[in-house]
Amino acid sequence: MSSAAGSDTTPGSYFGALLRQWRVARRISQLTLALNADTSTRHLSCVETGRAQPSLEMVLRLAEALEVPLRERNTLLLAAGYAPRYRHTSLDAPEMEAARQAVDLLLRQMEPYPGIVVDRYWNTLRMNSGTKHFFGRFPICDSVKPHNGVRFVFHPKGLRPFIENWESVAARIIQRVHREVAANPSDQMMKCFLDELLSYPAVPSRWRVLDLVDSPPPSGQSGIGAEGPNITVVNDPPPSGSMDE
Repeated sequence: MSSAAGSDTTPGSYFGALLRQWRVARRISQLTLALNADTSTRHLSCVETGRAQPSLEMVLRLAEALEVPLRERNTLLLAAGYAPRYRHTSLDAPEMEAARQAVDLLLRQMEPYPGIVVDRYWNTLRMNSGTKHFFGRFPICDSVKPHNGVRFVFHPKGLRPFIENWESVAARIIQRVHREVAANPSDQMMKCFLDELLSYPAVPSRWRVLDLVDSPPPSGQSGIGAEGPNITVVNDPPPSGSMDE
């Protein structure tokens, strides 16, 4: 790795580029960020351009001021040449047994109504018998892997053929994913997921742009029709990384 101060391959330069991405994503000025992180605008400017190497404390202060998610703070730390500080533990890890038991208890208490636990990309981690019963009415979804509620809405072999207000619901969901991408500029997996959703057939080209104005939640009801299942969706997906029913 080159040690030239202006090189794009230096740790300081890479960190500066990421830092600017986060600042732009949060829509705050260098002055505001400098005040919130208790530093000078001159030093912040030098950090963003790679002319100054931030200390570990400065990286953590900037990440806190920008409200960067913990998993993404590890990326900033690595970019600045420091070791990651925040551990990501799978729900299936042995040390998470108490948490799993609590989640499973909540899911059982929701029955006979559907309850589901998803990760930040809306992949299903756990579901109760109510959810299994619901998806049992749509066996076509079994061919769509991995099990992902958002993907089911867009995939032609998922729930899409059965959602009566599909365009309204899908438009809200794609904007939610757009917002997740905008709020987490270093999350390449979320960007790939957005590209996947936009690549499905009959997805309007206008959905490729983030809509900063129209964001009211959808409303409606769900039900099973006399001639087969049909759905009118009540709300869009929860914020990524949360548990929702």
